[in-house]
Amino acid sequence: MSRYIPNTHADVQKMLDKIGVSSIEDLFIDIPKEVFLDRDLDLPEPMWEMELQSHMEELSKKNETVKRNICFLGAGAYDHYIPSVVGHIVGRSEFYTSYTPYQPEVSQGTLQAMFEYQTMICQLTGMYAANASVYDGATALAEAAKMACSVKSKQEVLISRAVHPHSREVLRTYARCNGIDVVEFDYEDGRISIDDLEAKLSNDTAAVIIQTPNFFGILENLDGIGELVHGHDALFIVSVDPISLSLIKPPSEYGADIVVGEGQSLGNPLNFGGPYVGFFATTKKLTRRMPGRIVGETVDADGKRGYVLTLQTREQHIRREKATSNICSNQSLNALIAAVYMSVMGREGLKEVGNLCVQKAYYAYDRLLEIDGLKAVFDAPFFKEFVIDIGKPAHELNRALLDYDIIGGYDISRDYPELEGSWLVAVTEKRTKREIDMLAEKVGELL
Repeated sequence: MSRYIPNTHADVQKMLDKIGVSSIEDLFIDIPKEVFLDRDLDLPEPMWEMELQSHMEELSKKNETVKRNICFLGAGAYDHYIPSVVGHIVGRSEFYTSYTPYQPEVSQGTLQAMFEYQTMICQLTGMYAANASVYDGATALAEAAKMACSVKSKQEVLISRAVHPHSREVLRTYARCNGIDVVEFDYEDGRISIDDLEAKLSNDTAAVIIQTPNFFGILENLDGIGELVHGHDALFIVSVDPISLSLIKPPSEYGADIVVGEGQSLGNPLNFGGPYVGFFATTKKLTRRMPGRIVGETVDADGKRGYVLTLQTREQHIRREKATSNICSNQSLNALIAAVYMSVMGREGLKEVGNLCVQKAYYAYDRLLEIDGLKAVFDAPFFKEFVIDIGKPAHELNRALLDYDIIGGYDISRDYPELEGSWLVAVTEKRTKREIDMLAEKVGELL
């Protein structure tokens, strides 16, 4: 059957006659008249191609981007350097245009990419299996809590107040729809309060969720936490920054049952807030309860290596009531970006990125504390973010810094009212000594 596209008024009228209506308006007869727009759309006149391109470029200049500004804003999304080879590989049409393979074994290249991504996530976290993948770090955390409640047949989840506020909000959204009781425990000097955790932990608890580095950038001391949680027949869920795992021991070594996190820092651009990729890894015992999909390696009838969807417990593939998750999309392109980035960087490259983040963050911390009136908020080791008390609303300082093409830190009082006047500053390997010195100089002038 050939495809017919009408291009004249007569063609349109022929189509209307064929279906038995006199006008296009008759097609919308079920829509109430009072909601119709009885005027032309308020749009500018058409532009020719070069004029339109210039117009769009002018509009884009209203965006404050990390290409034109020095960025010290983190809070979950980070301005890391992305090697150019990542874009060249991912931009190839066989990768860039591929999506969920509904005849998966035909798409061997896509499956292998997912398999390699899973393997590298397992190597980073020390866990047995990883999926490919979920929307972002927040949904990964919420899915982990939901999975823990299902595994333990309990409905209470404890979560640290030092976990990213957005992740806690997503968890509450999941909880309302799944009958889960979310209980927060407090922090002391930027780290979890062991006393508060012990006071709230009970045999009704299905899981305990802790983030390290936490939202304040501080590295939690998790030695012994796994034993404490397991002693109450609960699962230990840890949310991590994958770059930090190049320097610190993996969560598997302190008893984590599920490890989740945001994979944006693994080669994914900031993308104005998304799309990102959430990683999710767990133990062998819990693998079959994991949401999403798992790609496995096998051999075909001729003994050649091949890849298959070993597990696909999402509602798009099986009966909804038996699905472990209702996440129906897949972040395979973002996961591929992460896999290419990790392959290009290698173990030593990731270590170098991690070391540079630590060294530059501490240099920025020391430089800012030299300014009169600024003081430390917490006294605990941090990774690439830290909190500084600037003594005034952080949004005012950020607005002033934009005049110098500097994107300042995060106003942490938006989520922690008790930290009024505090500023969460992120320093990645991209920031130079000159840029950090410039930040300190301008902050000193402005304050």
